[in-house]
Amino acid sequence: MDNEILVGLDIGTSKVKVIIGEINGESLNIIGVGAAKSHGLKKGGIVDIDKTVQSIREAIESAERMVDMRIDNVIVGINGNQVELQPCQGIVAVASENREIGDDDVTRVIDAAKVISLPPEREIIDVIPKQFIVDGLEEINDPRGMIGVRLEMEGTIITSSRTMVHNLLKCVEKADLNVTDICLQPLATGAIALSEDEKDLGVALIDIGGGCTTLSIFEDSHLTGTSVIPLGGDSITKDIAYGLKTSQEEAEKKKIKHGYGFYPEANEGETFEVKAIGSEQSFAYNQLELSDIIEPRLEEIFTYVAREIKKLGYRDVPGGFVLTGGTMQMPGALELAQDLYHGNVRVAIPDYIGVREAQYASGVGILKFTYDNARVQGKRLETGVSDIAAYDREPKAIKQKPKAKPKKEQKKTNQSNDPKESGIAKFFKVFFD
Repeated sequence: MDNEILVGLDIGTSKVKVIIGEINGESLNIIGVGAAKSHGLKKGGIVDIDKTVQSIREAIESAERMVDMRIDNVIVGINGNQVELQPCQGIVAVASENREIGDDDVTRVIDAAKVISLPPEREIIDVIPKQFIVDGLEEINDPRGMIGVRLEMEGTIITSSRTMVHNLLKCVEKADLNVTDICLQPLATGAIALSEDEKDLGVALIDIGGGCTTLSIFEDSHLTGTSVIPLGGDSITKDIAYGLKTSQEEAEKKKIKHGYGFYPEANEGETFEVKAIGSEQSFAYNQLELSDIIEPRLEEIFTYVAREIKKLGYRDVPGGFVLTGGTMQMPGALELAQDLYHGNVRVAIPDYIGVREAQYASGVGILKFTYDNARVQGKRLETGVSDIAAYDREPKAIKQKPKAKPKKEQKKTNQSNDPKESGIAKFFKVFFD
């Protein structure tokens, strides 16, 4: 699978992101990025298939123009909404006469682990091996090439709502794309955002997107729990629109340009004007007033996360808290989290040229995790692109106007973002002390 070109599709509530990566041995290089505003999703779920399809097409075409290739196959990320994790185990006899374990044996033991009773509304997304056991010898990461009689695999089966998965895949297929693989986004984000030490100790990964916030707990190097909170950056935008009596579009612009997440450090001298909704009249505000609207909602998100950690049965997370997602690009958000959580808190940003923003952590992680997981399972991933120019695509599901041949353009992934102790802070002190 060396020198493979893979394409990850991250369908979020506020943005659809496409990441094209070239994998050469152990290294991943990002060669193309595409993004489009997401329509048709609310709080991480699809509410309008046609609008979602159009958003996927726009993001795909943006990435195609950047690399001057046609995207055919994608790896689709599925968020942690309605996802369940359960342990599984498979046992098979090694098939070859010389007793050497090969790809077929690994595939068979993983398939054996999938034989479980599931309700009709659930569907298996993936099986993540924790360890392989060869004739009683445990903690083997890759058994291929070893000699043995009996091969066992202990791992985690990931299941999701059948309706949610099928609706998502239907949107991708209607956009004339083939699905190479499906990847659980908390695992994908963890592959990029977390170090091995953090995953081993026990860490909370908090991905604050537009429509929802995904909490993932890793312990002993494996994902042990995930939960989705239906609050995110869009909730902050709505609060700003309500507080400043303006449109959501205007509120989003002011949030990106002037927003600050930590009230005590906001700049009263930074002023801006906002158009009142339904009129041409403008009113002046400063960053401190804007922060007074933003901070309570961010604080609420962090509070819900802390409660979910407790619900999942964790009193403490020794590895600390790792924050990512588009909302974490806001200045002051990290400082607020540090003030509330009283522990190790950091923001994770992908260390790849062209995607050095927290919002791309999940998209880049889809490529990295899926490639590594496919290698462990002996699966072959189809290449994501063909050497046909993007403008040669003939749409099937949605008719589009003919386009002139686009020139190569450099994708801009640039989103500039230009103490009061709350009562809730006491909750955090008690909770984490």
